[in-house]
Amino acid sequence: MLALGFAVAYAVPIALPDASPAVQRACKYAEWVVWGAFAADYLVRLGLSPARKAFVRTHWMDLAAVLLPMIQPLRLLRVVSTLLLVGRRARMAPQIRLTTYVAGAVVGLLMFGSLAVLSVERDAPGGNIKNLGDALWWSVTTMTTVGYGDHSPTTGLGRLLAVGLMLSGIALLGVVTANIAAWFISRFERDDMVERAQTAAIAELTAEVRALRAEVARLGAGEAGVGAAAAAGAGSGTRGARGAGAAPGTEADVPVQAPGAAPAADAVSAPTP
Repeated sequence: MLALGFAVAYAVPIALPDASPAVQRACKYAEWVVWGAFAADYLVRLGLSPARKAFVRTHWMDLAAVLLPMIQPLRLLRVVSTLLLVGRRARMAPQIRLTTYVAGAVVGLLMFGSLAVLSVERDAPGGNIKNLGDALWWSVTTMTTVGYGDHSPTTGLGRLLAVGLMLSGIALLGVVTANIAAWFISRFERDDMVERAQTAAIAELTAEVRALRAEVARLGAGEAGVGAAAAAGAGSGTRGARGAGAAPGTEADVPVQAPGAAPAADAVSAPTP
């Protein structure tokens, strides 16, 4: 909320140069109050940090914003990070979250870059950036590295701001391009993983079908062999029973006599039992 208040206090005197002196004075006081709060915040965090040297090294932007009020608008990037806290807690893909952060950074740099160059170039002799529309158009063409040249800073500080916007635009454009490429690559990799999983499942099912076919063929061959063996055993058993069960003097020894034939001599002369 302090950063948002500082943004309003910083923008009002630049966007409304004809505002009353009371408004100008209130905005100036608000800027210094917020600056003092940021300085106290940095000192308290520095005192609570167990590794103070590492804290200073990793929070150099905070230190610069406190020590150099000239680049204090950079501190307003905290407004973007605060507003994007909802996106940080929401369940979004990393690419979408990064795109949201980049979009917020672009909007912040365009807004406060335009205000900063307007405050510097408005009263400069020979300057051609005289209103907020010209400043915003210049910021857009500078960040996108188009550089039409219809509006350009003439002071040293304005050109320094232009260099910062150029480098920021190139960096953000690279981040956006890399983010889009990473999204496409991850999408293609996910589709490729799904396709590989489906191919592996089909191969596994094919192997199972082949194994089942082999098992069915083996079982069919085994049943056919058992049936043939049973049939062969039954035939040999019948033939053996006929040969072994016929004793001498039984019907097996009696010759078959054709119908109407005369009885044999032995049969006629044989005594009656």
